[in-house]
This record gives sequence, structure tokens and C-alpha cells, in this order.
Amino acid sequence: MNAPDFQTFQRAFGRHVRDPHRAPRPAGVPARRMAVYNELLFNNICGFLDSCFPVCRATLGESLWRRLNRGFYRDWPSHTPWFREIPREFVRYLSEAAITQPLPAWLPELAHYEWVELAVDIMDAPAPAHDPNGDLLIAHPVLNPTLMNLSYAWPVQRIGPDYRPRKPLATQLLVYRDAQDEIRFVASTPVTARLLAILADGALSGRAACLRIAQELQHPAPETLVIQGHAMLDQLREQGIILGAQT
Repeated sequence: MNAPDFQTFQRAFGRHVRDPHRAPRPAGVPARRMAVYNELLFNNICGFLDSCFPVCRATLGESLWRRLNRGFYRDWPSHTPWFREIPREFVRYLSEAAITQPLPAWLPELAHYEWVELAVDIMDAPAPAHDPNGDLLIAHPVLNPTLMNLSYAWPVQRIGPDYRPRKPLATQLLVYRDAQDEIRFVASTPVTARLLAILADGALSGRAACLRIAQELQHPAPETLVIQGHAMLDQLREQGIILGAQT
């Protein structure tokens, strides 16, 4: 078999593996062996998805979940060869693909919320230099490098087989890995989420960030908000969301 013929065979093989019910089996490949290969590959993909998205699976039900898995396997052109990236590709599929089967409006966000736990768990994010006891108001606060500051239109942390929301509800969540490498999920607020977003680039002191929040909110007493912000910064440090102050 020369190179062009082999490439033609590879493409035919790939099309059949993705969609064995529509794409013909490549010539010369025994049907029984091909069926075993098809099942093995699809089940491997399903295994990765099942382990990362248990709430999506339980909430949609087995039949709809498997049809969705099949659509992803068949239609989505994944851009990575890494197995651990399959869940992220599935999140992209739910958000970007033209999926024909009717799905709940909250599903893409729920899947993203479930994927975040894996993303934070495997994140390679060494802690930058910092003083854990530094003054967070005067100095520049150092955020936990694994922190994901998330905003959703739906209450994703509540969705499950017993709760399928009908209307959106704006939700802010913080997900991060603590000093013991445990994944933490913390409910947030729009003000806290904004404060952390302002601090993310490390350009402002805690006081300057609080004053910016006061300006954005048109707060009548900025210094009062600075006092409240100082307490919030200390609380975030206690939770491991802020590591300390820049050195």
C-alpha cells in the first residue's frame, strides 16, 4: 500500500470509527474486528466523560447522555491528542457546536462547572513569592494561582436530578486548590468577584482596589468601603484565596 492509498485508508477508517452507522467499513477490515475496535474507542471516550461529568449524566438520564456522547465523538474535531483534555473539548462542544437534539439551556454551564474541578486539580501553578502575613491594604495582594473566579447565568452548584431550574439566576463561585491540595468551592458575590478580578494582575494595592470598587459603585463613603474591603481581604486570606502580600 503506497502513501496516498494508506492516507485514503486512514481517512476511511477514521470516518467509520466516528460514525459506524453511516460511514462504510474500510475494505479489507473484518467486520467483527472492526466492531470490537469501534466499541473500545467509544467506551474509552465515554469513560472520560462519565468520570468528569457525573451530575450532567445523572440529570440528563442515561439515554440522552449517551446520545450526546455519541454526537461529540462523531462530530467534534478535537484539537488535542491528550486524554485529560477530552473533558475540556466536551465543554467546548456543548458551548460552540450546532447540536440538533434539544438540551437544557443550563447544560453548557453545568458541564463547565464540573470540568473546573478537574482543571484546578491538574493545574501546574506554583505559588509566587509572597509574605503570608503582609498588610493586604498597603501592599499588593497575591492571589492563589489556581483560583478560578467564575460567573454563571445559572445556579450550577444546585443543579441535579432533583433540581432543574427554569429561570436563570446569576451565580458567582470561586474554585481553587488549597495548601493541602484539596479543591475548594466557595460561593461569592458580584463585589467580591470584581475585587478579585481587579487584583488579578497584581498592579494595585488592596486599598487602591477597594477605592476603585467604591468609584465604580459610586459609593458615598469610599473610606467606609475600604474598611469593609480590608475585612474581606483578610477573610479571603484565611480561606486560602489570597496567599499574602507581594514581597
